[in-house]
Parts: sequence; structure tokens; C-alpha cells
Amino acid sequence: MTTLFFATDIHGSDICWNKFLNAGKFYGAEVLILGGDMTGKAVVPFLDLGGGKYKVTLLQQEFEIEGEAEYQEMVKRVRSRGYYPYQTTPDELADLSHSPERVQQIFLQEVLRVFEQWMDIAARKLSGTGIRVFVSPGNDDQFEIDEMIRQSSVITLAEGKVIPLNGQIEMISSGWSNRTPWNTYREDDEPNLARRYEAMIAGLKNPRLAVFNIHVPPYKSNLDEAPELDQELRPKYAGNALKPVGSTALRAAIEKYQPLLGLHGHIHEGRGHSRIGRTLCINPGSLYEQGVLQGALVKLGKDKVESYVLTQG
Repeated sequence: MTTLFFATDIHGSDICWNKFLNAGKFYGAEVLILGGDMTGKAVVPFLDLGGGKYKVTLLQQEFEIEGEAEYQEMVKRVRSRGYYPYQTTPDELADLSHSPERVQQIFLQEVLRVFEQWMDIAARKLSGTGIRVFVSPGNDDQFEIDEMIRQSSVITLAEGKVIPLNGQIEMISSGWSNRTPWNTYREDDEPNLARRYEAMIAGLKNPRLAVFNIHVPPYKSNLDEAPELDQELRPKYAGNALKPVGSTALRAAIEKYQPLLGLHGHIHEGRGHSRIGRTLCINPGSLYEQGVLQGALVKLGKDKVESYVLTQG
């Protein structure tokens, strides 16, 4: 019996990263899998007003803080939501408003700085535990983090690989998605995704005894329904109009090969499970901004899924 814990879409949240690293011991899982979208989405300026005072705008709410204790508490609050604090001055902030390239440089700088901290935390928590950890960066993740993962002593970069989970069951992984309205880092056309999946599947001993750890859910799986957007990328009908946005290439691969298990994310609202033929597909969803780690605990037998449960904590 192999017990695995799967989570996804933590988008830079320190709280969720630490909960993920603790999940092996907490749930008794020998294998931890993070399905993609590890990094955050934005920098939050900490505007230095002088005299130990700062102004911070978080989620359209303005805060004035004073002193080291309040400063550190606000940093913790910003990081818990997956954003990156950046101390700046009124003059620099004015300059940055005219330099999107510099803003992007600062964003990447802060992403990599925090990600390096995450790799150090993982090493401290997991060295010597025997817990196996696999990650495949998602469509929102910069390519620069891949080499940092490769250098980790406790985490394996799973993208594109065939990985044995036990004597019979193997796993393939990919964080790439089909096209999105946001033109993110790792997305591609469906024919190219199909070739990506086929290349991995060709290395499997038996696709029917495989786990497909693919960031995007399969099309029309009930795990891929997202709010329909208008031309300005705003949700239609207050977000009540939903449409399937998953990968048709992935659905075709699952229908053809019928693996044991599909592990997916990408659509934060898509929490649940469904069946495509004999294949159990799971999307644990994401509540990273609330500091809540949603996941799936799965027990694999010799040649089947023995049990599974969606978790939240």
C-alpha cells in the first residue's frame, strides 16, 4: 500500500507551503505531490513614509503601519496570501509606474528570493524522513524556478518524467495547460499537449496502472468549470455563468488509455472528483488566499486505488 497526498495551486502562500510539507507526517503519506502553480501573482509595495511609518494597500484596503512589530505582522499577512512585499519609496514608486519592465524584474526577483527560502525550508523539514516529494510547475510558474527545484536534495522535478510510485504503479506529470486568456508561462495548443502526453505515456510499462498528474483537468470532467468571461475578462452574470475550460487533449488521452487516477488542479473552483470510464479524476481545488490547504489523500494498492478522500486544513 502506498499513501500519497496531493495538493495544487498554492500560489506563493507561505502557510500553504508549510502545510504541504507537513502533510506527510500529518496524514501518514509516503509521497507528496504538488500539482503546479507554486508561485504568487503580485508584488505589494510597502511605501516608506519616513520615521518608521509605511503605507500598504492590500486587496484594495489601505493600511498605515508604524514600527518593526507592525511591519513584520503586515509582511506575514501579505505572504500568507501569496503576495510579495517590496519596500519602496514614493519616488521609486512614481518611476515604476512608467517602467513595466522594471516592475517585472522586481516581481521575478521577489519570486525567486522567496522560492529559495521555500527550498531551504523543505530541506530542513524533510531531510532524513524518507518522504518522497514531486512537483511539476504549473502554467503560472516562471521557468527560472525549475533549476532551483533540480538542485533540491528532497524534491524531485517531475515534469515530463515517468516515476515509479510502487512496484506496479507509475506516474507521469506535466504542469502545462491549454490556452488561457492570460497568456501565462506554460500553455500550449491542444495538438502540442497531445504530443507531450503521448511522449510520456510511451514510457509507461502499463498505462492502465498509471497516475496522470496533469495540472489542467480534462475537458468536460465537471472539474474544469470556470466563470465565463466577457471581452474585458470580467465574469459574466456575476460569475454565475460557467463553462468547461479543461484540455481536450488530456480527455482524449484518458479515454484512450484509462489510467487508474488523474490528479488535476488549475481551476480553483473545480474541487471534486469524477469518472471518465474507469479513471478516477480528482481536483482538490484551492483556497490559498485564505491560508487553507485543500488536498486529496489517496491510498494505492498493488494495481488499484484502494481509497481516497478530499482534505482541508
